[in-house]
Amino acid sequence: MRKTILAVGMVLASLSGFAQEKSHPGNYELAARFSPEKMKKMVFSTSVDAHWMKKSDRFWYEYETSDGKSWYVVDPLRKTKTQLFDKDKLAAEITKAVKDPFDGQHLKLDDLKLLADENTIRFKVKSTADVLKSDWAEIKEKNKNAKDSMEKKVHTFLYNISTQQLTEIETEKDPKRLAWANIAPDSSKVVYMKDYNLYWMDKANFLKAAKDEKDSTIVENQLTEDGEKDYSYGFGGRGDDNVEEEKKQKDRKRVGALWSADSRQFILTRTDERAVKDLWVIHNTKDPRPTLETYKYAMPGEKEQPKTELLHFSFETMALKNLPIATFKDQTISLWSTTPATNTRDDDFRPATWLGDLDGFYFALTSRDLKKVDVLRWNLASGEKEVLIEERSNTYIEFEKLELAGSDLIWWSERDGWAHFYLYGKDGALKRQLTSGPYHAAGAARVDAKARKLFFTANGREKGEDPYYEHLYSVSLDGGAVTLLNKGDFNHDISINDNATFFVDNFSRVNTTPVAVLYDKVGAKVMDLETADLSQLFAAGYQFPEPFKFKADDGITDLYGVMYKPFDFDSTRKYPIIEYVYPGPQTEAVNKAFGRSLDRTDRLAQFGFVVVTLGNRGGHPARSKWYHNYGYGDLRDYGLADKKAAIEQLADRHDFIDRSKVGIHGHSGGGFMSTAAMLVYPDVFKVAVSSAGNHENNIYNRWWSEKHHGVMEQVSAKGDTTFVYQIEKNPDLAKNLKGHLMLSTGDVDNNVHPAGTIRMANALIKAGKRFELVMLPGQRHGYGDMTEYFFWKMGDYFVRHLLGDNAPPPVDMVEMQRDKPLSK
Repeated sequence: MRKTILAVGMVLASLSGFAQEKSHPGNYELAARFSPEKMKKMVFSTSVDAHWMKKSDRFWYEYETSDGKSWYVVDPLRKTKTQLFDKDKLAAEITKAVKDPFDGQHLKLDDLKLLADENTIRFKVKSTADVLKSDWAEIKEKNKNAKDSMEKKVHTFLYNISTQQLTEIETEKDPKRLAWANIAPDSSKVVYMKDYNLYWMDKANFLKAAKDEKDSTIVENQLTEDGEKDYSYGFGGRGDDNVEEEKKQKDRKRVGALWSADSRQFILTRTDERAVKDLWVIHNTKDPRPTLETYKYAMPGEKEQPKTELLHFSFETMALKNLPIATFKDQTISLWSTTPATNTRDDDFRPATWLGDLDGFYFALTSRDLKKVDVLRWNLASGEKEVLIEERSNTYIEFEKLELAGSDLIWWSERDGWAHFYLYGKDGALKRQLTSGPYHAAGAARVDAKARKLFFTANGREKGEDPYYEHLYSVSLDGGAVTLLNKGDFNHDISINDNATFFVDNFSRVNTTPVAVLYDKVGAKVMDLETADLSQLFAAGYQFPEPFKFKADDGITDLYGVMYKPFDFDSTRKYPIIEYVYPGPQTEAVNKAFGRSLDRTDRLAQFGFVVVTLGNRGGHPARSKWYHNYGYGDLRDYGLADKKAAIEQLADRHDFIDRSKVGIHGHSGGGFMSTAAMLVYPDVFKVAVSSAGNHENNIYNRWWSEKHHGVMEQVSAKGDTTFVYQIEKNPDLAKNLKGHLMLSTGDVDNNVHPAGTIRMANALIKAGKRFELVMLPGQRHGYGDMTEYFFWKMGDYFVRHLLGDNAPPPVDMVEMQRDKPLSK
């Protein structure tokens, strides 16, 4: 009887299997063909990074192709592009100086800068000679038993382009080690923090410190004595464990000072975090024993928040004043500098000067609920604040840096539902709206005060284009039409010179090769610069992805996405579909230009999936304010219906998409969203890989969570202000899980704390659910050197549960390991 039943069961199973679609193994070989290590050898420069010169409209740039690196200088007036130097001659001179062989095609010049004379370059090269590490004395001081610590010798050279003369100079200190110095505009002095207090030193002593920071003859001038831990005058400590923080306590650290143009005054903020509650991560992999990292972390709704002060110091009076600017409870202070929005010049430093003049400076104050913003000027003569512009909204207010044009102010605002520019007088009187209409002004690129013209980037203005594609425009401050300066149905990334006479335009789409062109200030093409070399990428079998448009769940709103197919795509097959998601609201994970990063999209598809990235209502600030604020007050679920609608519409359009096999993956906010999708629509989304997710936004940082979800300000009859915060969390829905879920986190993630993932796991265990938890030791939020490991772990999970390939992969991740040489 049992044999008969078994035989019938085998027949039924066979018939059932015959009816089912043929399963396909995961294509690990194709995914491995486009690893990060291999991509470095197939994709080279994809944009021109223009280094504009001070004495002319010229600029230089470095560009790499499959023939090697080249360095060019461009003269826009003469419309010429020439080699910055003769690579072969320079390589020969370096060979003679260093005693190691170099040639022009393989020349590697580190930290190259064109000096102020615009005829001399400075660069570094590394030789094969071993020398003691430059910080060996410090290492020995900390550990007398330390063994000799060797490194490859670094040579620093000056090369005169005209005379072709190479001169070796003393190797400079790593600039990062002198990042503590905030240098005055006239270079006469620097300010910094040490042992939580404010200090300054003059130029002579700073030059001593630049040579030897331990020089006992350095004269330091202490300005304050009340600095203490968590109430200091500068930066430092974030990211260090408690042991490292204590060791560095007396090190010099940077302060965020902004100088007056005459170098006689500066302003800075000082934040009191003493009452803010602590958070911790444990460095489990530290040697010889685990260490603790303690840091201040303000969570949404908490009473204990940072308190920030605005300070002013004058070298004439040697007085440090705390300016009385209190306006809102738990307010945020925004200071602005005069540094242009786009700057790629080769200054050794560019002083941070305050936005304003010698009579005063501009800044902004924002209420905790972000519904009130005041733009102010501090009058140094009267010692009072002057309110110039007030922004008010029922949802959070976004704003950009204030721009100055002579005696006028240029302010960016979404007050009419779209981001636009407004012109104000110095007294705060509105003169006119400079831009208007249903498009998004992204930001000021440059202000030409003499010509009274604003150059700005914007998107959504050109009909028939993806509304996210940015272009450069100009408009007169005296009113008039907006002028498009770089036409073309692409996403444009510009670099404009300080004089606003020329700009470099790097443009592409996800499905085009990047191109760089030089234009003048009226949008006339000056010359072509570069077209990226993707020949080796295409030779390896790469194919461009496909942009698409679909409707949101409301059936009205246009949304945009990109589809990535396997490069061995077979239109007769049925493919599982995976959504790579990031809900925003500060951005959407949908590429608009060609990029070299393929891990979560192109490469994941190669296992045998169709992978899509797509927007959702509430997911991006670069559209209307209605679109951006769609999820306000519903931070868990607002984007999920649109992600579901995308699956339905794409499956209707394409027979090759299997709507019964839907996966979803995201990192950070995407980790949060991918898990939420599994719990809110468990019959649609079947498999998720959720990494570093903020599954409980009530324990994520206050600034992001309160902003995008909302916090309620309550004022009692007595006038006391409190803040109330409530939000729905992923663990609340753990009982809904039906599909396969992998959670992961780095164990020292001090951005999205591991507790978010662990609490999600706790809820799933209590609900009696099977799932997988991957903890990555020693990793922060981005997974660092374990990113590649996690990619293959993710691939395994989707291959098993979406493709039905249950053959266990080998223990060794051979696809990852074979890119690395074995030393032992």
